Amino acid sequence: MSYFGVDYYPEHWPSSQMEEDLTGIKGLGANMIRIGEFAWHVMEPKEGEFDFSYFDKVIEQAKAYEFKVMFGTPTATFPAWLAHKYPSILSKDEYGTVREFGGRRQYCFNSEEYREYSARITRELIKHYRNEEAIVVWQVDNEFGHEGSDQCYCEQCKRAFQKFLKEKYNDIHELNERWGTIFWGQTYNDFTEIPAPTPTITTHNPSLKLDWARFRSFSLNSYAHQMTEIVREEKGPHQEITTNVSGGFFDKWFDHEENLRPMDFVSYDNYPVWGGLEQPIPPSEIAMTLDFNRGLKGQNFWIVEELMGAQGHDVIGYLPRPNQAKLWSYQAFAHGCSNMLYFRWRGMTRGAEQFCYGVIDHDNRYGRKYHEVKDVFTEMSKYDQLLESPIEAEIAVLYDYDNIWSWRAQTQSKDFHFNQELMRLYQPFYDLNTKLDVIPADRDFSNYKVVLVPVMQVLNEELATRLKEFTKQGGTVIFSFRAGLKDKDNVINFGQTLPGPVADLTGIRVEEIESLTAEHRLSVKGEHDLSQEESYVNIWRDLIVPEGAETIYRYTDSLYKEYAAVTRNSYGDGEAFYIGGGLDVEGLRPLVKKVVENHNIDYEESPIGVEVYTRVVDEKEYQFIMNHTEEEVSYMNKVLAPYETQIVKK
Repeated sequence: MSYFGVDYYPEHWPSSQMEEDLTGIKGLGANMIRIGEFAWHVMEPKEGEFDFSYFDKVIEQAKAYEFKVMFGTPTATFPAWLAHKYPSILSKDEYGTVREFGGRRQYCFNSEEYREYSARITRELIKHYRNEEAIVVWQVDNEFGHEGSDQCYCEQCKRAFQKFLKEKYNDIHELNERWGTIFWGQTYNDFTEIPAPTPTITTHNPSLKLDWARFRSFSLNSYAHQMTEIVREEKGPHQEITTNVSGGFFDKWFDHEENLRPMDFVSYDNYPVWGGLEQPIPPSEIAMTLDFNRGLKGQNFWIVEELMGAQGHDVIGYLPRPNQAKLWSYQAFAHGCSNMLYFRWRGMTRGAEQFCYGVIDHDNRYGRKYHEVKDVFTEMSKYDQLLESPIEAEIAVLYDYDNIWSWRAQTQSKDFHFNQELMRLYQPFYDLNTKLDVIPADRDFSNYKVVLVPVMQVLNEELATRLKEFTKQGGTVIFSFRAGLKDKDNVINFGQTLPGPVADLTGIRVEEIESLTAEHRLSVKGEHDLSQEESYVNIWRDLIVPEGAETIYRYTDSLYKEYAAVTRNSYGDGEAFYIGGGLDVEGLRPLVKKVVENHNIDYEESPIGVEVYTRVVDEKEYQFIMNHTEEEVSYMNKVLAPYETQIVKK
């Protein structure tokens, strides 16, 4: 049975409101509520005085309505008395400014006091409810790393960073050699001399920056794993563990797969629009985020915060149009969401989230949004087996956090953004309505037919070997620019012609390089079967000399027209493409269609803005047909209203 419900904060309202709320939530067709993740002070109003009586009453009333409960451990918002007693738990930004009590997640992951008090409230909470049958899921903390909370530059973190480096390198001379500290006279005599990368003149050593990113990931994940282990030790056998992943994961400073590894399943907070955005993010990017979360554990996932209303703390964003948020829900179900909770039951009238609108607004009327949620629950409750069915993609997109952090240390183009470059490769496959998995690069990808490798400048021999073996066996690999530039220390490989360890796989060498901007577009022209195609690159260009590969696109500017921009190389029974710049998606479409057809990968051509996603259960196919536009469209003899979804059995 799938769970459908809402995020509910009864402590924000008079107790007399609760029965009305639970009745309204039940009227949606819901069977779950999510509670508690910001209520530490309610549970421990004074140090050591634990009181769970309020939530005892909430759960008893919820049980009367036959609700199951997801309960959040409350460590994302600590009580004022704790900050007052131990101000060292408060994190600091890169300028040394204390993040004062009053926001959320402003704790330092390397504060021993915070870890101690977090462990204690978590243990007491789980012990108290380990036998509560209504609680079926524990959520650890809340949106780890969100809103810059994964970075702290306090003295505790600086000391912990130095310890982290000492344990990694053991010998300071090894660190000096691998980092190249001889440059600018930065050689260290002792690990205690190494700074945190706070502001300086020009910039810090890129190797230091990458190790700092790894340290931040270690700091956050070691805390998360400690709390998760406590929950696992104390929970009841019927209770599972998750945490809620926030968006923007490629801009975070921690490894998400590692974060979720000890959890039972992945949960995601799906916000296609938020405060300040004039438009939602594109449907393709929403789809990619869903595929990313499914890829974290290679299984279907929950959404525990699904947007319904307009959102904003100080600045409010775009209002989802009638049925648009409903459409985003169906898109999530299509891409592997099996259980869904909406944020939030009702908008709050006080505090920082007054403008985070929910299923019900401040007027307390059951309006359009209420009925949209009710429609979703009514419809999707018919598809339990479909929602639980596995998704088997034949195309994989690889990412690696070391590589992403390496780019963030030195973007090389002022307009470079990893997410954008990943989407360049993802988009044309999405437009053909194929299935993609977005997975870590160390995952086994041998069973896929196509592997996409966006801007993998940190690419080691082990990954190169696996990509070569995959291609030999008949697979297709598509690289984009700067592949194979650096090693694991964020140091450029000496004596290797780019693309380094995959030069023989791609059959090319990169003669020279040029950094471009978003506005600086260079035209390219297709050759052979693509001779009628014209496109452009921006952000970057590699000047490519084929050494066995064939040219697919060539630069057209007079001084560089002898150089290739995109190439294809046969390797074993497969092929490897290399895209030497930020190639426009339109230029990729014909190439991608050929790849899909050559591998007999199922695809559907549909009008722009219409997404078609096929799911299979008991050998029967179901298509989610989604109109992401505000216009009526026709597809396969069906008429879809603006933002309408139809689920069709083929």
